[in-house]
Amino acid sequence: MREGWGVRKFWIAGGLGAGLLLCLVGLLVAGTFAAAVGVAGAAGGRSVGLAKGAVPAAYQGLVQKWGNLCPAISPALLAAQLYQESGWNPKAQSPANAQGIAQFIPGTWAEHGIDANGDGKKDVWDPEDAIPSAASYDCDLAKYVKDAPGDATSNMLAAYNAGAYRVIQYNGVPPYSETQNYVKTITTLAKSFEAPVGRVASSKQAAAAIYYAQGKLGTPYLWGGNGTADQNGRFDCSGLTKAAYNSVDIDLPRVANDQWNAGPHPQRDELIPGDLVFFAHNLNDPRTIHHVGIYVGGGYMINAPHTGAVIRFDKIDAPDYIGATRVTADGAKALPTANAG
Repeated sequence: MREGWGVRKFWIAGGLGAGLLLCLVGLLVAGTFAAAVGVAGAAGGRSVGLAKGAVPAAYQGLVQKWGNLCPAISPALLAAQLYQESGWNPKAQSPANAQGIAQFIPGTWAEHGIDANGDGKKDVWDPEDAIPSAASYDCDLAKYVKDAPGDATSNMLAAYNAGAYRVIQYNGVPPYSETQNYVKTITTLAKSFEAPVGRVASSKQAAAAIYYAQGKLGTPYLWGGNGTADQNGRFDCSGLTKAAYNSVDIDLPRVANDQWNAGPHPQRDELIPGDLVFFAHNLNDPRTIHHVGIYVGGGYMINAPHTGAVIRFDKIDAPDYIGATRVTADGAKALPTANAG
């Protein structure tokens, strides 16, 4: 992650203070198992709207507006598709000649692209045309397969991946692993863009991730550190969070702003131990995230702060706190950069 985390640091100094906080962490790690059951039971399962800061500010209005174009899509689902396709890059171009933020191939764009901003041309490279066109295309696909049994959104996504004919042929999502994985990936990824209604469910894996990070307290920071033997077991901020969750077989991306979408986003007053907490230069743009830590409760995180420091406890309340992510295994697998170096 980037060097020079510019938030106020609060180092827990003195044997008594550190000892008390370590005891607190021990209790929180044990308590997380109970929270996993209790919170999961209270979770609502229904989410609406976009989570704060989930979509870059430049595109939030477009996604919110056009994500409500038809019942088969939502702002969060549209955001998940765009993030999966291009990572919000309006200049993206794939080897297959898919173009722009929504990754239309020329033939599909010619048929389904629209001039949404009314400037006299439909431009695949202009998000003001491409994002509405993606929503419009989704809704067209939903109409094509509206008579197929099953979930309308899943059938629409299957049609996007395999073609409407296959959805109609198989009376729903066809038995192709690629298509089934695509449907699961987008619907799972959408949860990281939703504004939760009710409390967000947790898991027992979070407690083990904290336990791993706690074992690294006092380790010197290393820019680009992954904790390998040749690096003397040292980490930077996202290297530590990646390793902590890798210890429970959840593979996070290497970079903090990619880890942001590994699950839903609990509110500040709903944080529980194991949540990843993030800090950004622009609180309206998650692409500017520059730091991440693991929440341990009581307003504190374990983190690898910066060069010259050690892995330690710091307070999370700071002007550049953008939010938190409750990591899930499916959420991590859904990330387009999950296996990137």
